Amino acid sequence: MSKLKITNARRKNRVRASLRRIANGRPRLSVFRSSKHIYAQVIDDLKGETLASASSLEKSMRDTGNTGANIDAAKAVGKLLAERAVKNGVTEVVFDRGGYLYHGRVKALADAARESGLSF
Repeated sequence: MSKLKITNARRKNRVRASLRRIANGRPRLSVFRSSKHIYAQVIDDLKGETLASASSLEKSMRDTGNTGANIDAAKAVGKLLAERAVKNGVTEVVFDRGGYLYHGRVKALADAARESGLSF
């Protein structure tokens, strides 16, 4: 394994470990970003199930033209995820940035989710 992969894995594990300490039973909003798309899901780690998910690959996103890896797509994914989570009764989450810097697309997704009803 390359040194970069090891470093990224350690960062991700460090972020997740700190989230476990402060979660107090709240679900986790996990973000994954690739070079072409962005994905997010609300996960209940105690039950081991996904409560809500959204990505820039969905048909509703393609219809609006917000596909790809840009800030507009991240905002749309954050808004869609928050609407689905609130519909399922989840309003409080902990934000798992997954080792990514809280900047750009990750921050845009988080801000859009906050504006749409999630609190973290």
